[in-house]
This record gives sequence, structure tokens and C-alpha cells, in this order.
Amino acid sequence: MNWFVSEYPKHAKGKLDMGKSCIRFKNLKNIPFELLGTLTTKITVDEWIAKYESEIKR
Repeated sequence: MNWFVSEYPKHAKGKLDMGKSCIRFKNLKNIPFELLGTLTTKITVDEWIAKYESEIKR
């Protein structure tokens, strides 16, 4: 996710609003779809699930 945090300002307007397992967008016009597409190629589904499960409180 460090990669995404550093790349986000280059592709989107406004401040990044990101939680432990989510990215929040307030305006559909400002969603950097190309950047999100690139992000999805950098992590597998299994890696994402493991990250999500490690961050949520049980």
C-alpha cells in the first residue's frame, strides 16, 4: 500500500482518505480508475484477504 499512497497524489485531486482495509471516495468524478486498476495487479486476492483479516478486530 505504500506504493499506492505515494502514487495517489499524482493521479487524483484532494487528500487520500484511506482506512486499514478501504479507500473512501467522496466524489465519483475524482476516482483514479487507472491507478486502482494498477493497484489490483500488484496484490492477489489471497494476499488481500490475509491483509484484511489481519487488520480487522475480532
